[in-house]
Amino acid sequence: MEDRLILMGVIGKPHGVRGQLRVHCHGDEPELLAKHVLVDAKGRHFALDWAHDNVAWISEVTGNARRKITDRDEAARLTNAELFLPRSVLPEAEEEEFYLADLIGLAAHDESGKVIGKVGNVLDYGAGASLELSPGGKLVPFTRACVPQVRIADGYVVVNPPVEVEAKEAGE
Repeated sequence: MEDRLILMGVIGKPHGVRGQLRVHCHGDEPELLAKHVLVDAKGRHFALDWAHDNVAWISEVTGNARRKITDRDEAARLTNAELFLPRSVLPEAEEEEFYLADLIGLAAHDESGKVIGKVGNVLDYGAGASLELSPGGKLVPFTRACVPQVRIADGYVVVNPPVEVEAKEAGE
């Protein structure tokens, strides 16, 4: 599996006047963000030191040098910057746990083993994840009932779309 970048957090608004920023972590281990150099969508590199709760000092990293951001206006320009880590630095998932990003690109089989597409994307807007299958963009809830098997090592998931999805495709 290639070492894709995984979205791990988003920089929020400034906190105070000395350059601290709120950082919204997308994982269970916020300390992981402080252990590694993060990259944003523009290719800039950042290091983070937690101050408290979800507030951090951010330093821009160039080469081996770190420049701490200490100005509120400069910090404000980083608002909404997404922070990524390479997949290789993340801990291995436990049994029956998955990184959603690892599902992208897997073949999608029906229960008889027939290939019906592949996982083109994983969407999660807070009410639970859905797999977007391509071609066609069919959305399947990522639940045990609709995705009874996830075989990352074997390169596929078994998909059992709910009746509502099948009925919509049939034009009912």
